Amino acid sequence: MKVRPFIGVVSLLVFASAPLLAQQKPETGANAAPSLETIQQTNQKIRLLANASVTQPGEYALGAGDMIKVDVFDIPELSRQIRIDPSGYISMPLIQQRILAAGLTPFELESKIAGMLKARGLVSHPQVSVFVIQRTSQPITVIGAVEHPLVYQAVRPTTLLEVLSAAGGLTDTAGDYVTITRPDKTGKPQLDRVSLRDLLDRGDPKANVAVRGGDVITVPKAGIVYVVGAVNRPGGFVIQNDTDQMTTLKALALAGGAMTASKPQDAVIIRKSGTTGRSQEIAVNVKNILNRKAQDVRLLPNDVLFIPDSAGKRALAKAAEAALSITTGIVILRGSHY
Repeated sequence: MKVRPFIGVVSLLVFASAPLLAQQKPETGANAAPSLETIQQTNQKIRLLANASVTQPGEYALGAGDMIKVDVFDIPELSRQIRIDPSGYISMPLIQQRILAAGLTPFELESKIAGMLKARGLVSHPQVSVFVIQRTSQPITVIGAVEHPLVYQAVRPTTLLEVLSAAGGLTDTAGDYVTITRPDKTGKPQLDRVSLRDLLDRGDPKANVAVRGGDVITVPKAGIVYVVGAVNRPGGFVIQNDTDQMTTLKALALAGGAMTASKPQDAVIIRKSGTTGRSQEIAVNVKNILNRKAQDVRLLPNDVLFIPDSAGKRALAKAAEAALSITTGIVILRGSHY
């Protein structure tokens, strides 16, 4: 494998392969590309599954920070808006004892206030109503590689799919798992990891876990490698998890294989240095790798694998743009079978 200084990237690489794409069909059988989908298809799947998994509405449990309105029929001086304090209590006039509201439903708090008013002889037949004015006590934070990071208020039993759908789904760079951070009884954070393959591709109902207020849902970012030039399906391909190794053969398979007119023996990997920021070309003879005459080469996140044809090889020598310009606008594909 020979490394040489990068002399420029081919802004024409993708376009150079367009005539070949129009003339040749993708390979089938053993050389066919794995099943892949765009991020739009993935997010459509999330929305459909989320709608199908919506839990039945339940009574809302009050919590610290919620704003409630307490009405005592025919006694306006006892009626008021109250915010539940950080310890979960509220205070009312004429009742010296603070009232624990957190954890109760509005109906349960109505009964509790009515019982206290009656027990103290303040109202003989109290009629109490409690309305939730503002819900802030059940925040589920959704961050990472999602379209719209947000704080989702859980007003009823909620599932992982529902909060991912509310966040607009995943971005192109999303990995293949989700972490759920939840404090235990002592306040120490506990981590749970859910596979997106199980959740979206395998349809495992156990993966669509229940989430609750206080949870932090994180979708880590994954690496992407790009394959352009004389291949059947140019694009960017998500490295599905942090333990998988993407190689030239895997990437080529994801891109649908090389076209008949390609020159895989003249392939290059365009890699940007993480320290200097400069790009370089790494010559790689994919033909020899395919014929098992050379060892497969590992690809790193943001690598660009270029499979030229004869015209593309000439264009490579003349290019003068930065390597990352190749990846602009390229469709990103992800899947569960690689």
